[in-house]
Amino acid sequence: MTVTEVGTMRAIQVSRFGGPEALKLAELPDPVPGPGQLLIQVTGAGVNFADTSRVAGSYQPAPALPFVPGTEVVGTTADGRRVLALNFAGGGYAERAVVDAATTVEVPAQVGDATALALLVQGLTAWHVLRGSARLRDGETVVIGAAAGGVGSLAVRLARHFGAGLVIAAASTPEKREKALRLGADVALDSAPDGFAERVRDATGGRGADVVLESTGGAAFTAGLDALAPFGRLVTFGNASRQGRPPVDPGELSDRNLAVAGFWLRPVVTLPGHFREPLTELFALAVDGRLTLPPGPAYPLDEAHRAHRDLIGRRTTGKVILRP
Repeated sequence: MTVTEVGTMRAIQVSRFGGPEALKLAELPDPVPGPGQLLIQVTGAGVNFADTSRVAGSYQPAPALPFVPGTEVVGTTADGRRVLALNFAGGGYAERAVVDAATTVEVPAQVGDATALALLVQGLTAWHVLRGSARLRDGETVVIGAAAGGVGSLAVRLARHFGAGLVIAAASTPEKREKALRLGADVALDSAPDGFAERVRDATGGRGADVVLESTGGAAFTAGLDALAPFGRLVTFGNASRQGRPPVDPGELSDRNLAVAGFWLRPVVTLPGHFREPLTELFALAVDGRLTLPPGPAYPLDEAHRAHRDLIGRRTTGKVILRP
């Protein structure tokens, strides 16, 4: 079936909030594009932690039921262009999807589907937290939490490209720490909160880190803050533990001249120069070989529940995608 025909398609639908078991394969009408939108034949859909929160009903604002998850897709348009699209309305876990033209970019032929999807939410997030939120400067030390995950894998590579002097990867298992070292990290540490700040200081000659990228929340947030050197910056951009972020003592920030910044991609991509331009830079790095990523797991569309279960269980590394 071509994207110009009207019919039905296979899609993953969520009719009630819950865990991975709430993801159900359904036969739905083809979506119809409106003004400023495109209909694409989906060849790959990205899976993110935020998707698991949307399915659970904990993401704000919560989507209206029923809905098709998936905010990032790669595929072909009716006129044959291969595009990558970020669509916060969802609909990506499907054979066809409607996307907003304003957050759609053509993909170079040399960039595969999995790489393109990794460079969308995760790549843009890593780019913005390092350059914008953290204001990483040449020669600084950066600690990257969840360094074997989607954002972390890219942040390890980009931190070096952006001039970091020492790249410290934090991950939960020896296998993930070994992967981070292969990606280019100088040091790989256990990410367990207990003793984390001491391990960072040991790796930095007692000084601590200039920048900590933190996406777990809970005790990991506090440990990352403790690991900062004077004048250090912590950027929080996720809550994978779903434990929340502990209160921050303003006196502690003042005493050590620390800064805490939050990052959320959704409002950023609407700003001029913050969507296509960073993606164009990331594509160029991928094309010339300076940004290479090991493939993450790919699941058939009807195993979306398994993809979510593995992601929540921290059994994945790299970019998780669905293949309709």
